[in-house]
Amino acid sequence: MKLYIKNMVGLPGKALVKGELERLKIPFGLIDIGVVELPDGLTPKQRVQLKINLLPLGLKLHEAKKVILVEKIKTAILEMIEYSDGHPIISYSEHLSAKMGYDYTYLANIFSEVYGFSIHQYIISGKIERVKELLFTGGISLSQISYNLHYSSVAHLSGQFKKVTGISPTCYKLIRQKREDMAELQQA
Repeated sequence: MKLYIKNMVGLPGKALVKGELERLKIPFGLIDIGVVELPDGLTPKQRVQLKINLLPLGLKLHEAKKVILVEKIKTAILEMIEYSDGHPIISYSEHLSAKMGYDYTYLANIFSEVYGFSIHQYIISGKIERVKELLFTGGISLSQISYNLHYSSVAHLSGQFKKVTGISPTCYKLIRQKREDMAELQQA
């Protein structure tokens, strides 16, 4: 079972949640930003107590329905990014509304509430991860990547890539290649 916790940021957030779980004697596994894996479920009493204990720490336990909806949104976005081939598509907002059966504004508000950042930011992040993957493994040009992922131009893709990663796509590819070459040399 997974618990989703709002405002759980960085090591301090993880430490606060870990402390509360230990205090309530709730067994847990992996703790990551915003997510805690539990080997067993929570009793209703444990859920209420954890919710109460987290509030003064500025943390909030999310409702399962909202989290499930957001996970579906994330999956739909990643599918759109993964299977982009440059052919015309409807906008992300139209696609998500049609697929989820909700107004896009509602979906965007729920997404932001659960994850603390916008759907648009998530789309950009997902697209940049796909660009990284294609740069290194795809064997296709930056121009083709730009077209496939529906960027208006290579300059737009490069600018967004640099804004997110701090380096240009070309520099990323060179750094990645050097790391791979060094790893191969060390194995030999």
